[in-house]
Amino acid sequence: MEIRDILKQQQDFFNSNKTKDVSFRITQLKKFKSILKENESLLYKAIYEDFGKSEFETYVSELSLLYHEINNFIKNIKKWSKRKKVSTGLVNFPARSYIIPEPLGVTLVIGAWNYPYQLSLVPAITSIAAGNTVIVKPSELPAKTSEVMAKIINENFPSNFFYVVEGGAKETTELLEHRFDKIFFTGSIPVGRIIYQAAAKHLTPVTLELGGKSPTFVLADTDIKMTAKRIVWAKFLNAGQTCIAPDYILVDQSIEEKFLTALKTEIEASYKIKEDIGENYLRIINTSNFDRLSKLIDHDNVYFGAYLNRDKIFISPTILQNVSFEDEIMKDEIFGPILPVIAFNNLDEAIKRVKERPKPLSCYIYSKNRKKIDKLLNELSFGGGAINDSVMHLSNSKLPFGGVGLSGIGNYHGKAGFDTFSHYKSILDKPFWFEANLKYAPYSKKKLTLIKWLLE
Repeated sequence: MEIRDILKQQQDFFNSNKTKDVSFRITQLKKFKSILKENESLLYKAIYEDFGKSEFETYVSELSLLYHEINNFIKNIKKWSKRKKVSTGLVNFPARSYIIPEPLGVTLVIGAWNYPYQLSLVPAITSIAAGNTVIVKPSELPAKTSEVMAKIINENFPSNFFYVVEGGAKETTELLEHRFDKIFFTGSIPVGRIIYQAAAKHLTPVTLELGGKSPTFVLADTDIKMTAKRIVWAKFLNAGQTCIAPDYILVDQSIEEKFLTALKTEIEASYKIKEDIGENYLRIINTSNFDRLSKLIDHDNVYFGAYLNRDKIFISPTILQNVSFEDEIMKDEIFGPILPVIAFNNLDEAIKRVKERPKPLSCYIYSKNRKKIDKLLNELSFGGGAINDSVMHLSNSKLPFGGVGLSGIGNYHGKAGFDTFSHYKSILDKPFWFEANLKYAPYSKKKLTLIKWLLE
């Protein structure tokens, strides 16, 4: 089916006002949840073929988030879709004022490859909940997951409402030639620029979920063992192919050796270091990314790991020490299972070095010192993060998720996502039975005095 035809179908269906019916949205979300449940085995099989990702990790990091968002929207759509009364003020007496949430129209969701289900379908679910129609373009890199999403969606939903377009750069470019009412993109900064430029031609609003080098501060008073446990899980989840993974560590020099030892101990307890992918660990998405990551490993700086197998596209959890901000690995987001550790002896200097770089998507702070925690929170700008944990802020749908600066524009999850895919229409509602003569000519000093009093 031609993209222009699908787009026209969706425009016509949206203009029929059917998607504005809240009960319709709830029905579609319940239907989609049922379809996902019925096809879980296909979803697990596809992602294992693409990544070697286990059922456990797929459920925890992908499907559970889909189910949670669907349930959250089903529970709250009626409330979030209601018009909201606001105060009016004496200058418009007698009148009332209210805000009406309305869907934007035909939306395009361009997903990322690292969490193919979550990053393609959570925005799509959110768009549906807000009353839009959706075209989803999954990443072509994990081909099996793209195929299974197209299958279960296109076979169960009409193309005029919810449709998956498969393909690569050619298909994405063709999609971007058309005007949408909203584009939601998750991916890299360079591609984000391309999306933004294409959308600008049509003045289409865009949400960009990008990335960046997310720092993790480990201060001297932290619980070293628990800190290492939480960082190791967060960093090597999905083999480090996570946009909000701890990208690098800034550790107080006084505890550096103890911390490195704790990281090594935790990795050894959690993963089979020199074995192929299995229940607890994934392979790299493709040889291109394997080669890119391999070049980032300076073997003079390897503290632990760095077991590489190109035939199996496998890189073991790796820790680098004695890293400086000038090293190659510190120039761009790593997006793989390599963790550079930089020691510092002056927190202000460490903060300064982070602030010299683009604003990251996430930041994590491990400490018991509330004064220093607040200092970091107040002085550093980043999308979101956690204190004494990593990555898990993503699991709370009451926390808006998104970047700032080069790490993204806009946010989503829960109510924030509903807002992202909605327009809030402001209405002043006035009767005919009374009208003060203040704003009408002829003007006078007395009218001006009263107007000043009312308007200020």
